[in-house]
Amino acid sequence: MRIVMKFGGTSVGSAEAIRRVAEIVEEAHREHEVLVVTSAMSGVTDELERAARLVPRWTEEDVKNFVGRIRRRHVETVNEVISSNLIRREVLGHVDSLLDELEKVLLGLSYVGEVTRRSADLVLSFGERLAAPILAGALRDRGLEAEHLEAGEAGVITDERFGEAEPILPACRRKAQRTLVPMLRSGKIPVVTGFIGETVDGEITTLGRGGSDYSAAILGAAVEADEIQIWTDVDGVMTANPRLVPDARTVPRLSYDEALELASFGAEVLHPKTVIPARAEGIPIRVKNTFNPDAEGTLITAETQPTDEVVKAVASSSDVGMVDVRGTTMIGRPGVAGRIFTKLGEAGINVIMISQSASESNISIIVSEEDVREAARIIEREFVGERLVDRVKAYEDVSVVAVVGEGMRGTPGVASRVFSAVAREGVNVRTISQGASEVNISFVVSEEDEAKAVNAIHSEFGLGEGS
Repeated sequence: MRIVMKFGGTSVGSAEAIRRVAEIVEEAHREHEVLVVTSAMSGVTDELERAARLVPRWTEEDVKNFVGRIRRRHVETVNEVISSNLIRREVLGHVDSLLDELEKVLLGLSYVGEVTRRSADLVLSFGERLAAPILAGALRDRGLEAEHLEAGEAGVITDERFGEAEPILPACRRKAQRTLVPMLRSGKIPVVTGFIGETVDGEITTLGRGGSDYSAAILGAAVEADEIQIWTDVDGVMTANPRLVPDARTVPRLSYDEALELASFGAEVLHPKTVIPARAEGIPIRVKNTFNPDAEGTLITAETQPTDEVVKAVASSSDVGMVDVRGTTMIGRPGVAGRIFTKLGEAGINVIMISQSASESNISIIVSEEDVREAARIIEREFVGERLVDRVKAYEDVSVVAVVGEGMRGTPGVASRVFSAVAREGVNVRTISQGASEVNISFVVSEEDEAKAVNAIHSEFGLGEGS
């Protein structure tokens, strides 16, 4: 059996955590071919992102101080996690070389005074590029044959959309079959950088925040894995955010469609794009807890197990904003919605959810909170002058709630139960959306009502522990 094991930032966030990961990989390697994908150590990508934002204003001393902090953390981790002097020296050599490169990159950007998307991706790549040799070294320290590879070497070949690159899947497969598959067949453990890729010209790209999950799925499809495992710091996909719902529990089984909907609407355990390559190849995804490896976790497959549960889980997110577009002259005018989405797409703004009134006089658009004001400006600029739109208003204090479950298909009265439960808590619903698949009912509430809405639905459908 060939498995891909992806470990998140908290899973490799300290020497103790890395040792635990090495134990988990060693145990899996006794019976399976194992490909490991690693995130950066927890917090490092945030630090690099901050550096990419601030470096145009930094002095040479600022750059050296920043790189010094990153160096101390990684060097201390290497010294703690690797006992062999030979392996430790080799890993420290890789770490020092990478940090010298990072310092040169940041100094160059400070002199230029500008950071492009391409150069930002290069800066952000260093977190995973530092973590991979350390984890590979920890495996070698246990007597395992492991080798670290950067994503481009391994087979994550992407387009040139820096910051949100997409894989060129045929190229990924060709490269992975040449590079990774022979390693796996020989019993070697490749340790590959997550989150990053490489263009056909060798430029480093990133797959977007949380993209290490996506990396694992891309490589899993490319090497024809039997299972993709996402190792994180919770026991699996939960019935709701446990920070909002104290009695939330792990969902043992999900379909690809259910997992995709939950991940798209706020379930932080899984990057939504992870499902796409896995579903295309029919590869199961298993979500496991690095700190509780004996827990069953969540298994995601094409079809979920038959169950009496109508609703599987409730996802929510407050990192969104709503643009409300109103105009009586939109009624009966073809192409207005199309033009809105085209203009937002040209500006790189992703539309998360839409809702349109039957009269066609109102369209509500949900985007990320950081994009909401820009989205409103774009729509105003495009349409108000033509008098197609009377008013455009941006709201930042909103949350989206998504009720997800295959059992909702063809089951009458689900929406009535959802909104009755929310209404009993005095929560006002701002806008509603449901796709034709009936797997997801999504709606928007004020941010202050998010917890009340989620708890009401969680209780209504008996999703809690002991229900």
